[in-house]
Amino acid sequence: MEQLSIDGKFFRSGGRRVDVRMVTYGPLPGGWPGDFSEDFDRIAAAGFNAIRLYEMPVRRLLDAAQSRGLRVFAGLRWPQAMDFLKDGRILASTHVALAEHLREVEGHAALAGVFVANEVPADLVRWMGPVKVRKTIEELISLGKEIRPDILWCYGNYPSTEYLEPENADFTAFNVYLENEGAFRKYLRRLHHIAGDRPVMISEFGLDSRRNGTAKQAEALSWAIRAAREEGIAGMTVYAWTDRWWNAEMEVIDWDFGLIDRENQAKPALDGVTAALRIESDAGAAETISVIVCTRNGSSRIGACLKALERQTLTAHEIIVVDDGSTDGTADLVEKSFPDVILLQLEPSGLSAARNAGAEAATGSIVAFTDDDCEADQDWLAGLSQTFAKGWDAAGGPNLPPPPQNGAEAVVAAAPGAPSHVMLDDEEAEHLPGCNIAVRRAAYFDIGGFDPQFRTAGDDVDFCWRLRDKGYRLGFSPTAFVWHHRRPSLRGYLKQQIGYGKAEALLIAKHPARFTSSGDAKWDGFVYSGGPVRAVEGSIIYHGPMGQAGYQGVVDRMQPLRPLDPDFDKPLERAQLALLSWLQPRLRSWYRCGRWSTAAVAHNGHSPLLPCKEISIWSQEGKTRDEFLQMLLKQGWKPCGASELWDVEKNGSRLLLATERGDGVGKLTLVRIGGDQPELDCLR
Repeated sequence: MEQLSIDGKFFRSGGRRVDVRMVTYGPLPGGWPGDFSEDFDRIAAAGFNAIRLYEMPVRRLLDAAQSRGLRVFAGLRWPQAMDFLKDGRILASTHVALAEHLREVEGHAALAGVFVANEVPADLVRWMGPVKVRKTIEELISLGKEIRPDILWCYGNYPSTEYLEPENADFTAFNVYLENEGAFRKYLRRLHHIAGDRPVMISEFGLDSRRNGTAKQAEALSWAIRAAREEGIAGMTVYAWTDRWWNAEMEVIDWDFGLIDRENQAKPALDGVTAALRIESDAGAAETISVIVCTRNGSSRIGACLKALERQTLTAHEIIVVDDGSTDGTADLVEKSFPDVILLQLEPSGLSAARNAGAEAATGSIVAFTDDDCEADQDWLAGLSQTFAKGWDAAGGPNLPPPPQNGAEAVVAAAPGAPSHVMLDDEEAEHLPGCNIAVRRAAYFDIGGFDPQFRTAGDDVDFCWRLRDKGYRLGFSPTAFVWHHRRPSLRGYLKQQIGYGKAEALLIAKHPARFTSSGDAKWDGFVYSGGPVRAVEGSIIYHGPMGQAGYQGVVDRMQPLRPLDPDFDKPLERAQLALLSWLQPRLRSWYRCGRWSTAAVAHNGHSPLLPCKEISIWSQEGKTRDEFLQMLLKQGWKPCGASELWDVEKNGSRLLLATERGDGVGKLTLVRIGGDQPELDCLR
């Protein structure tokens, strides 16, 4: 059994793409069974290829899983439902426990990955601080990667802490419980943006048959598996294998999420899931797509680009290469090595003119563009086709930097200024980069194609603006990605940014109303830069009144950049990245409008610092912050702002509450008091 690896927005093993089909297993009353044979045989027969645990596995579990072709994603158990930052011994013992668990199963091929935590409660995240909690999770992931760099590492997130995505996780994992298929699909599309460049896994989805009935459970699990496949989700997890469940040191008997009941009898959901898992994806297309690649002196790049286009799971109607006056033998190489490719040769005319020439020669109903320094993923055209089937006039997806081969490539990949998509919402784009954009032929010629004055850059921005001005709509295809090689040197990167600045000067002259007085583009949407969407210092986070919103996320217009590749996260590369991050906006601004600009100062939307005091309230009956907040509201306290790190306020005082969740019924609620010290007898 070969280990899983990351392949852009998907998983891969042994040279083949793997669709992870997983079911949760345990914790079980009485601990692990003496023999896993019956359960694991049935799990494999149902069509699953992986199981998710909520604790670290014993070796005999891994042996049993491996013999049936099941990969195992383990879970690290530690006191994550309490203020784990107040006592350094908590994290120290957690680090030791992780290292010991990994050494006990050292090298076992069935261990595919580890969840270092699962659903840290949102109220405790606000109490400890989102950035501090995220960094704690990242420390656990870093430790795990040091010991087992060959397996995958992640955090089991959920909608109430969308902003908690660790930047060094290998993939984004979310536990999502939505009982409406339309709402579920909509949230899956959102998760692609939260994940950035990396794969998305649904790490839990289920339905309680006790409250909803076994027929509805079967129906929901079936459509969820189908939706995950169609929305490009790399891994889908059904919660759970059995109704038998052990939680907080007691057996849970009033929830029935299992595919089998407490007597090991199959429920209707098992047959429904088995059938859904056996359905294969359809890459068929209703329309013809012509692919156009423009190149100038691209002999060292064009071969890899065209080979990737020949490997598509959905065959292009035709591939057209437009040679824009190359002098390095590019045309000869294409003609000799790729005889099925249509080759057009022009005098040097610029990128926009070359694209227009390719579109004129194309006969497909859709024209798709990529660059000679791009290698399209095998499902690029299939993904674009699926997006056009939904009625969009244009479509495009992400452009991902390949794994860096040296420090310079790593720095450039993490530096600002890379081509980025701009999203109006989770489906409609305001801008799509020219290295990964496709448009219906009729719409293309209706707006006159690309403007030839943009010879090297800026053409795609102008093109998308004119499409939208004409009423055409741009759809985003999250898994239709291309590997886009960045500039191989820091000098090349700076030269590129100067070119972007000059192109933006042309854009300002043509579209003055779309720029601010300082020369910055005025986007209506959010600019995504490839990094996972996460809280950083200064981020504005929507928590909802009293931190009770079901969906809590970052609302910054500029999303975080890609992190520096961990293999090159060294002092020299960090210094170079800091220099480029400082220089890039100033250099680009100078060539755009003749003056230096500085980055805007972020404002986190939080209240000014107040003198604070902390107390705690023990409830033997198990009262939580929600009940205490209701008591406070009845006493005249008012909810604070939806993006503040306080819950309620009254007469100059503010309170933040969080409840620690341990074993047993009793609960400890933490109270932070800001400003004047009020009477809180109502809470005691």
